[in-house]
Amino acid sequence: MTPAAHPGTTEQTLLGEGARWDARRDELLRVDIVAGRVFRDRVSADGSLELVRSYDVPGTVGAIVPIDGDDGWLLAAGRGFAHLLPDGAIRVLAEVVADDSRMNDGACDPQGRFWAGSLAHDHRDGAGALWRFERDGTVTRMLDGLTIPNGIGWSLDRRTMYFIDSGPRLIRAFDFDDGVGEISNARVLVAVDASAWAPDGLTVDAAGDLWVAVYDGGRVQRYAPDGTLREEYLVPAAQTTSCAFGGPGLHRLYVTTATEDWSDAERLAEPTAGVVYHLDTSATGRPADPFRPEPGWWDERPRNVV
Repeated sequence: MTPAAHPGTTEQTLLGEGARWDARRDELLRVDIVAGRVFRDRVSADGSLELVRSYDVPGTVGAIVPIDGDDGWLLAAGRGFAHLLPDGAIRVLAEVVADDSRMNDGACDPQGRFWAGSLAHDHRDGAGALWRFERDGTVTRMLDGLTIPNGIGWSLDRRTMYFIDSGPRLIRAFDFDDGVGEISNARVLVAVDASAWAPDGLTVDAAGDLWVAVYDGGRVQRYAPDGTLREEYLVPAAQTTSCAFGGPGLHRLYVTTATEDWSDAERLAEPTAGVVYHLDTSATGRPADPFRPEPGWWDERPRNVV
């Protein structure tokens, strides 16, 4: 029997997403995409989350990652990429998409490059893309013709990149050149039946397994690196969106959920939808790889983590 999932927060998000463990402060990072909010949480003894601070970001915010040597965070937000400081100040670094699109989920590779997807506001087929924000601040479009680019992660040996496009319900694998950050040899790792739910956010644990939040499925699925389904963990909220391990030992899985396009009546009827759930596992997770800016273009003034 898989462990029960327990609510760890009380506030209902519209589109909770982007769970990442920030090892600098031992905090869980997450976002509410359409509300334009960023959350920092500490883990209590019972696994629930204690809010450290939230930030309001103009427009939307799709993803957040820590920054090596900097006390702020890098965001995939609005139409591009931005630097969020602890006092809430925001520095726009690059805008890469048109007004009809926004940034979505993202993560850093082991070398510290930030990869993030973009999608059209109307989710139309083929309008999405995958972007690589380099350590020197340059931006490269790595894939186009996508629909809803979502979860992204890397194998333990750094030779494979996993990537989800929720539109066609595919988890793909790519050969990954860690030295230069190039991808090749795309293949389908998991194809979800079109009549079912959609894979959304993902995280890779310390054994190399993929943990995938299932949108409209109310569950997290655990896959072996070859795409074999190992386990399912049920969550009492249909719109499960992302997952990350956190807390002491990184054994506890945190799962964000959403109430996207719900009426007020629907939210009142399901008061624990849209919150963050947590469940204990026998697995061990990994903290988020940070963005690692190269010296020169980044602000090099000394910073202290607070």
